[in-house]
Amino acid sequence: MPADSLAYGLQQAAGLVQAVRDGANLTDTWEALQRAHPQWPDGTRGAVRDLAWGTLRDYGRAEPILGRLLQKPLPDPYQALLMVAIHRLESRPEQSHTIVDQAVEAVAATAPGLRGVVNGVLRNLVRQADQAARWREADPVARHRHPDWWIARLRASWPGEWESALEAGNQHPPMALRVNPRRATATQVLEGFAAAGIDARALDNGALLLARPRAVAQLPGFAEGRFSVQDAGAQWAGRWLGAQAGERVLDACAAPGGKAAQILELADVALTALELDPRRARRIEENFERLGLRGEIRVGDARRTAGWWDGRPFDRILADVPCSASGVARRHPDIKWLRRREDIPRFAAQQAEILDALWHTLAPGGTMLYVTCSVFDEENRGQIARFCTRHADALRLPLDGRLEQQLLPTAEHDGFYYALLRKQA
Repeated sequence: MPADSLAYGLQQAAGLVQAVRDGANLTDTWEALQRAHPQWPDGTRGAVRDLAWGTLRDYGRAEPILGRLLQKPLPDPYQALLMVAIHRLESRPEQSHTIVDQAVEAVAATAPGLRGVVNGVLRNLVRQADQAARWREADPVARHRHPDWWIARLRASWPGEWESALEAGNQHPPMALRVNPRRATATQVLEGFAAAGIDARALDNGALLLARPRAVAQLPGFAEGRFSVQDAGAQWAGRWLGAQAGERVLDACAAPGGKAAQILELADVALTALELDPRRARRIEENFERLGLRGEIRVGDARRTAGWWDGRPFDRILADVPCSASGVARRHPDIKWLRRREDIPRFAAQQAEILDALWHTLAPGGTMLYVTCSVFDEENRGQIARFCTRHADALRLPLDGRLEQQLLPTAEHDGFYYALLRKQA
């Protein structure tokens, strides 16, 4: 089977999809697959990635089809291959003949006895495309491409915006850049892009939004550290933290280092970047090196301050805590498959531990910016309300006139939550 064929792409993408269905992390599995196939050309790599990510982003779209057109599920690898093929048929119906043919070829490579089943299911789907659309529309999970418990949580919290937030979370993510003011201005970066025929525009917080994603290495100025890739919603962190020159600043749970780098780009501070995972801590160091920034990188658990804190209080703390990542699921579509409703209370409990521990390292009069990339209340406004109940010395401060900022996913940015707290003397 040629590596540049659709059959090969379907087969390899199905392996990724099945790995996620078995509980594996998509990014880790994808990186391992690339290491196993260093000879892949860019076209093959891009095709496999697009097929896998698209299939996983289309959570629940295949189930109403397979439940009606299959008498019983196929063995897992071939069930996953059907899911990938169904995603491709829905996204490119004009290529239906080729897609069916290539899916049959893909299954024939390892299970020739299933050729007829795969051929029959996909050809029936092509013939019944209008009926399939009605099956999906009648199924809330298929219609919204999210788990039922996820839909219910978002609907309860955001009755006016839940549908648009879910729809935005199903789209390809935007690509935004954070300008490094120590090496360029936004105007200079935009001028360089215009000269290279790259369409981009500035947003309210200074983020640059590209009209369409590009390989970052192809963008003029990246190698020189003039900018970094960072979602526009994440770029509020450095500005709302408001660190000033000379202050001691902690970025807890800092990997891969984008927010820590932004803090250093905006002010001459003594910054400590804390990360639990030594491998992810190395990514912070690499980002600092490319951007010409200096900060102390420590490996440790934010909940166990004795292992990394020297006892000197911080003036500012960025508490960018582990969360459900429900606001960035379009970038990591395996999240929709891997998360369970019972995970959310566990994340909330971990976040509370981190907040309580970090609060003791904050100087009186200092501020802590709480950040998640979640859209669930239990991790966000509910978390902050419970924290303020436990800590009478916590004063909530406004962010652009509001006591909290919940950014739901849109065409311009991912989903984030921000709350700013001052420790009263």
